[in-house]
Amino acid sequence: MITMTLGEIADIVGGRLTGGAQEDTLVSSSVEFDSRSLTPGGLFLALPGARVDGHDFAATAIEKGAVAVLAAREVDVPAIVVPPVKIQESNADIYAHDPDGHGAAVVEALSRLARHVVDICVAGHQLNVVAITGSAGKTSTKDFIATVLDQDGPTVAPPGSFNNELGLPHTALRCTTDTKYLVAEMSARGIGHIKHLTEIAPPRIAAVLNVGHAHLGEFGSRENIAQAKGEIIEALPSKKTGGVAVLNADDPFVARMAPRTKARVVWFTTDAGQAKKSDYWATSISLDAVARASFTLNTKDGSWPVTLQVFGEHQVANALAAAAIAMEAGVAPELVVAGLEAHSAASAHRMDVKTRADGVTIINDSYNANPDSMRAGIAALAYTASGRSEATSWAVLGQMGELGDDASEAHAELGAELAKYNVQELVAVGENPNCAALAESAASLGVSTHVVSDVDAALELLAGHIKRDDVVLVKASNADRLWRVAEALHGMVPGLKNTGGSVNDDSRRNVEGQ
Repeated sequence: MITMTLGEIADIVGGRLTGGAQEDTLVSSSVEFDSRSLTPGGLFLALPGARVDGHDFAATAIEKGAVAVLAAREVDVPAIVVPPVKIQESNADIYAHDPDGHGAAVVEALSRLARHVVDICVAGHQLNVVAITGSAGKTSTKDFIATVLDQDGPTVAPPGSFNNELGLPHTALRCTTDTKYLVAEMSARGIGHIKHLTEIAPPRIAAVLNVGHAHLGEFGSRENIAQAKGEIIEALPSKKTGGVAVLNADDPFVARMAPRTKARVVWFTTDAGQAKKSDYWATSISLDAVARASFTLNTKDGSWPVTLQVFGEHQVANALAAAAIAMEAGVAPELVVAGLEAHSAASAHRMDVKTRADGVTIINDSYNANPDSMRAGIAALAYTASGRSEATSWAVLGQMGELGDDASEAHAELGAELAKYNVQELVAVGENPNCAALAESAASLGVSTHVVSDVDAALELLAGHIKRDDVVLVKASNADRLWRVAEALHGMVPGLKNTGGSVNDDSRRNVEGQ
């Protein structure tokens, strides 16, 4: 973060210094909500949570080197205390355990501080803020963008899916006067959420990937999802002042967003039929034995062959969006191609493909799941298995969350998708109506189906049946934590003896949205 004094920060966030905090004390390191991540000179955010309250760790934070705590109530250490705020009606996890508005106050203060830092870096140091949203693929595309932009200059991007009211400003505060690009991933759980995020980090270039079925239960309709996602391009400056909206020509909901922005609109597509009216398009798409794509990246100024290191044909569209953002930001095509080809999976449990010594390939795409990403994962599974004459394809699936009244139907449709791609074995993990609908549909269509209660039961089943060269897809919404299956399978050596694959839960606090 840009070095500032406690007095300056207090003025920015509307707080007061307490506990012996001195106005001229410098905050010279990062701002953290997890005391374990603090380094000397940092600032600690005291946030209430489901199990612990950050205010109770104020003294520990100071011991670890923080110069002060940003808090919403008095603590017995140097602090900037901001007044509680009234919590607006929200479905955000961060406010679920915040009856007094303490967490909301700290998050609001964090947002003000982040906006201040972004404004300084943009106005005085030419920081370029690029933003991305979409129902599926935005984190993978964010990682692509970060890799490509980093070829051109210092780039700050969120780890994982730090894309909500806490994750985005936390990321923005990592910017310094040397940062050339800030990549802002923006999620929404309702209309108005992305608008709020664009007020923290106003983008100059923004992309909308797609409008799918994720969070349909919260939004009510895809039209409402499109309304929310389109807020990102409404926030762009006009084309006269450099605003650029990057839109997916292949998604009709995204295509209809174009009139909502003052920015210049550019289009990307993987559909040959859309190429003539697009600015970035892919041709000659092919996949290798483990579904890594090669294609030709085309623009109106030239064409370049690209070979990706990430897995699944759907990554071509993600790469196109990243290329469009980078080229519109002024990055040379040769650097863009080099970045695309150098990129490997950066965020955990997203199309992370590993092959064991016995040839068993595990596709760990267990971070998140919605109908669109499920179809992409199943297609990658089928393609990878198709090149192995003796291989069995295994789909280890949990439920997709937040689909609302259409959840059972959406899960039943996955059974048809498995049959369409001739996936041989389904392991449905979980005793719930969604997994039951998936299993019933798949079994009725001839897919060999196993229903197990939990991760341990899934591992026991798989350990007894997987053979050399089989391919296993592991996918579900993050709440199911099926990544434990993938990691344990990867830790098994030929003969399926467990050699230490972890099945422990991830204790990191949730600052990630969708």
